[in-house]
Amino acid sequence: MQIFHIPVLQNEVKSIFAPLKEGLFLDCTLGYAGHSSMILEEHPILRLIGCDRDEEAVEYSTKRLEKFKDRVKIERAKFGDIIDRYQELPIRGILADIGVSSLQLDKADRGFGFDSDVLDMRMDTAQPLSAYEVVNRYPKNELERIFRDYGELREYKKIAKLICDTREKSPIKEAKTLADLVGRRGHYSGRKVSPATLVFQAVRIEVNKELEELEKLLDSIKNSKIDECIVCIISFHSLEDRIVKQAFKSWSKSCICPPSALRCECGDNHALGEVITKKAIEPSEQEIKINPRSRSSKLRAFYIKRVADVR
Repeated sequence: MQIFHIPVLQNEVKSIFAPLKEGLFLDCTLGYAGHSSMILEEHPILRLIGCDRDEEAVEYSTKRLEKFKDRVKIERAKFGDIIDRYQELPIRGILADIGVSSLQLDKADRGFGFDSDVLDMRMDTAQPLSAYEVVNRYPKNELERIFRDYGELREYKKIAKLICDTREKSPIKEAKTLADLVGRRGHYSGRKVSPATLVFQAVRIEVNKELEELEKLLDSIKNSKIDECIVCIISFHSLEDRIVKQAFKSWSKSCICPPSALRCECGDNHALGEVITKKAIEPSEQEIKINPRSRSSKLRAFYIKRVADVR
């Protein structure tokens, strides 16, 4: 089977997980299994549990990882649900590569790209809500909300009105129609992205509840029994990165007394572990040249070593 996919920040991921020896590695977002196959090659005793909500990703990864035989278990699931199922097992590494995968971007019939003839954007094609429903049936105030909160678009009201006026005449059925309508080219508000990029990001996040799933994953890790484990999260926009950064900062706090407290009364033993990456790791210029899709990726890592039961 020929593989064309290049996993982002591959060398950095390899370095973060270099200390692993035995136990389980949990890949929450398998995709093409690029990171997972590398981890299994680098750590011959390590076993893998992989999951993805995308049926095509599960089928593809199952075939790609066949050579590792009984070291691999793969299932179809949302990454926000996976921790609770395996927290009793010796999980020593957790990787989540958040966002749309190359598998989804590369297939026009999935509706993630600007030139697609469909307006879909579902990571799980079995779910009822698609981009078509969001774009054509959400009321104007709800479109404003997702463009403001998920796209961080300054002109969110103007864009929502434009879409509502257009769909009154005829439904917006194709991703390429939406991209042309809001604008594919040029910088937006001084940022090196087009309005269409931010609109597509906002709609995709709404369709797949991506931020909710990320928060659910982080909460489930925090409240689990997992210990002596490296957690590595790769995000692709500021909303995700902010959530991860704040979570890791919170996990590293030993004292959780309110700022108004004159002295510590909590026991000063609530840290889950320590932050490995003091700031987000970004791809090198060389990687961006080879793999342009990596340009917005950011990696943060945390080592869980529980010294107290903070649940």
